[in-house]
Amino acid sequence: MRRAIAATCLIALLSLSALAPAGEFNKKLSVGDVAPVWKDLPGVDGKKHSLADLKDKPFVVLVFTCNSCPIAVDYEDRIIAFTKKYDGKVAVAAVNVNVIEQDKLPKMVERSKEKGFNFPYLFDETQQIAKDYGASYTPEFFVLDRERKIAYLGAMDDTSTAANVKVRFLEDALDALLKGEKPAKGETLARGCLIRWNRAKK
Repeated sequence: MRRAIAATCLIALLSLSALAPAGEFNKKLSVGDVAPVWKDLPGVDGKKHSLADLKDKPFVVLVFTCNSCPIAVDYEDRIIAFTKKYDGKVAVAAVNVNVIEQDKLPKMVERSKEKGFNFPYLFDETQQIAKDYGASYTPEFFVLDRERKIAYLGAMDDTSTAANVKVRFLEDALDALLKGEKPAKGETLARGCLIRWNRAKK
C-alpha cells in the first residue's frame, strides 16, 4: 500500500515538474539545459548548416532574427560588431523562421549582401528550431557552452537604442565563459518583435 502511495506521489511530482516553466522568461529552456540540435538549415550562402558543423568552436551564439522587424534591423550592426570582436573565439549563427515574403530566403540573401553579414544567416520555414529553443522574439540570443548546454539566453543588452546601452548582457556572458566562469546573469527578457508563427502548422 505504501509503495502504491509513494508511486502515486512520484508521478504527481513528475507531472508538476513537466508543467513548470523552464526559465524565468523562456518557457522551454533554462541555463544548463542541453541545446537543441539543428540540422541542414539552408543559408544565404547556398549551403546547408548544422550545429555539428561548429563542433570545433568552443562557444556558439544563436540569434533569432529577421528582415521585417525594425528592432531586429537596428541590432544588425551590433551583431556584426560582436562577431568581429569575438572572431575565432565564438561561432555566431543567425536564423530566421518568419514565413512572410519579406523574410523568406531570397530576401534574406539580399539583406545579407546589403549589410555584409559576417555570420551564417539561416532559414527554417518549418519554424521548428524556434519552437525547440522556446524563442519568442526577434532578436533573441542563446549562448551554447563547450558541452553545448545553454549558458545564457535572452537579450543582447539592456536597451534597443544603441547609443543608450549601459549593460551588454551577451558580451558579459561570453567574457565570463572565456575565463572559465559562469555568467553572472544567465537569463534576461528578450525584446523585439514577436516571431510571426505560421498558425496553420503550429
